[in-house]
Amino acid sequence: MSTDIVWHKYEVNKQTRAARLGQQPRVLWLTGLSGSGKSTLANLLEKKLFEQGKHTYLLDGDNVRHGLCGDLGFSDKDRIENIRRISEVAKLFVDAGTMVLTAFISPFQTDRDFCRKLLGDGEFIEVFVDTPLEVCEQRDPKGLYKKARNGEIKHFTGIDSTYEAPSAPEVHLTYREESAEDTAERLYHLLVEKGLV
Repeated sequence: MSTDIVWHKYEVNKQTRAARLGQQPRVLWLTGLSGSGKSTLANLLEKKLFEQGKHTYLLDGDNVRHGLCGDLGFSDKDRIENIRRISEVAKLFVDAGTMVLTAFISPFQTDRDFCRKLLGDGEFIEVFVDTPLEVCEQRDPKGLYKKARNGEIKHFTGIDSTYEAPSAPEVHLTYREESAEDTAERLYHLLVEKGLV
């Protein structure tokens, strides 16, 4: 990094933006295995928050890899860089006063902790979407588990690449046999009970 750059401070800042929007900016970071329901839940949760007048933005793993992280693969090194970039983008959205929802496998605790450390106290909310591997494999909406089991995909989380489950997430959403809508409602109420939305 160049030593010839400085951070400029402005009159309009995170606090003034948040006050204008009437909300507490933060990141709701959904993590879990592929097929656990992260993207679906984040989408439904954002819809509910948006309907309540919250200013939100959803960063989804697949969508981000079409642009910002389109040059990255799925090696451990690339996964780390993927989450580093997303963390920096999430920080900018929080600075804009926005409630950010993310849906990334983000398999490594150190990477999730990196994002937490970028943000202020209470601005990073780790949500562990705890769906068992066998359920994720049964769902397999993209056919990725089947390809990974057949050796067509390498470095697949939960098969031949590690997933480090959160040790102390703010919200631990355990799997139940219920609709996505009911699960999203349960997640919303857990967040409300903890005073996080």
